[in-house]
Amino acid sequence: MYEAFYGLASKPFQLSPDPSFYFGSKQHRRAKAYLDYGVLRSDGFIVITGEIGAGKTTLVRGLLDSLNRSNVVIGNVVTTQLDAEDTLRLVGAAFGVRVKDLPKSELLMALEAFFVSEASRGKRCLLIVDEAQNLTARAVEELRMLSNFQFGNQSLVQTFLVGQPEFRAILQRPEMEQFRQRIAASCHIGPLDEEDTQRYIEHRLKCAGASGKPSFDADAFTALHRASHGIPRRINTLCDRLLLLGFMHENPHLTAADVDEVVEDLSKESASAPAPALHASELNGHASGAELAVDLDLSRLRARMGQGGMNGELGALADELAGLGLDGQDARLQRIEDSLMRLERINQQTLALLQKLVGAMR
Repeated sequence: MYEAFYGLASKPFQLSPDPSFYFGSKQHRRAKAYLDYGVLRSDGFIVITGEIGAGKTTLVRGLLDSLNRSNVVIGNVVTTQLDAEDTLRLVGAAFGVRVKDLPKSELLMALEAFFVSEASRGKRCLLIVDEAQNLTARAVEELRMLSNFQFGNQSLVQTFLVGQPEFRAILQRPEMEQFRQRIAASCHIGPLDEEDTQRYIEHRLKCAGASGKPSFDADAFTALHRASHGIPRRINTLCDRLLLLGFMHENPHLTAADVDEVVEDLSKESASAPAPALHASELNGHASGAELAVDLDLSRLRARMGQGGMNGELGALADELAGLGLDGQDARLQRIEDSLMRLERINQQTLALLQKLVGAMR
């Protein structure tokens, strides 16, 4: 929409990962070094963690693009809350192995046969597991068992586990000891500092063909870093709206005041998100709304909100925070704050929906 106004060849702050826009911050260069080391080592597990929107997927995609695909077979898995056997089926499907209706024993034999076949052809198998924080302990153990497959002295499959910071806590559990011994390298991608935030913005604009426009006050970069907490995806969201604001005002020079205006607008939009539409199917088949079957099961809510339940959850949260370093605590508290804001919006939407229901009953 605003590309022509700034003389850009493409959209510089899109939210979807794009390896062509990869920016090598201090954090990302360190993580990439671990990935490169892991690829050269050809065995074990490489663990990469980072906040939501920190650039983990872009980093991994950049690595995959740099590999010689003629001798590497890549399987990509995005995990959900699946049991261990279903996780193995996902792995099989990712590599194109027939897994439907196979019992677990035959599933494992099929996977091993595939890995051996590829190794005999001079190829290596690389498994990428994204959203690894969703893995259960049993699923992690199954992945560890896959690492036992060998062809002579050669490991048949290497696994990269990419996830949010919660995965680090999972790996510290006592039952994860055997798995930890198989980790060849592990690193965490933290937020960008203020200097890298500015360089990141300038880098993406340059990749999009910018030449002099837009321009920024120095204070604008400071404001963007403060508002985004240095998380690349948040920076993209803010900058996209910031460029739109400059386009609407026909002003290619952007200031801290412009950033504050964008932050305020986004905050208002989040706070005033519309309640979900009330469909006819939700009126229990009565188009007039005269009769409604509203079944609100509050027993579970009361159980969760009871004093004992709240104390238990708060105690567990305190224990988790105590086990984190200062940076980890800050990140964890930020996620808690974001979750509370989302919960508040959900409560507002629920209240609006209940008001509609009450009005329909009248």
